[in-house]
Amino acid sequence: MKQIPESENAPVLRTDFSDQIAWEKIRTEILKPVGIFRFRANVEFIDDLDFADISKDQLLEILPTDYNHSFIIVVDQTAISHPEHPLLIIDLFDRSVHEFRALPTQIQGIENNLSIANMDFEEFADSVDEDGVFRGFPEDR
Repeated sequence: MKQIPESENAPVLRTDFSDQIAWEKIRTEILKPVGIFRFRANVEFIDDLDFADISKDQLLEILPTDYNHSFIIVVDQTAISHPEHPLLIIDLFDRSVHEFRALPTQIQGIENNLSIANMDFEEFADSVDEDGVFRGFPEDR
């Protein structure tokens, strides 16, 4: 299987290719500037059929242990098919396999804060709603 490319920007890996319109909607939401400071997500979209239907375990096997990001954003079947498009965020820091889901409109804050270690993965994971999806911190809603 192909390797996940290294990049300066956080990877957004597409693994479900069943709905091009949903994919484009997700990309658009991730690329929109948000908040009063108009934060942008510094991401690289990996849109390659070689990664179609890859499982989390397979993904972790092909990522090098010295991968230059502490997390990866996955656009899987759930993200494509669910009306809110909750993306899978996987913690790669210590291969602890912690994960949570987040709305595409929250990726800017997640990426910005995790990439500079301003916040920890657990701060986001511990703030998910009852259904396991991060929709923002309660004070920001």
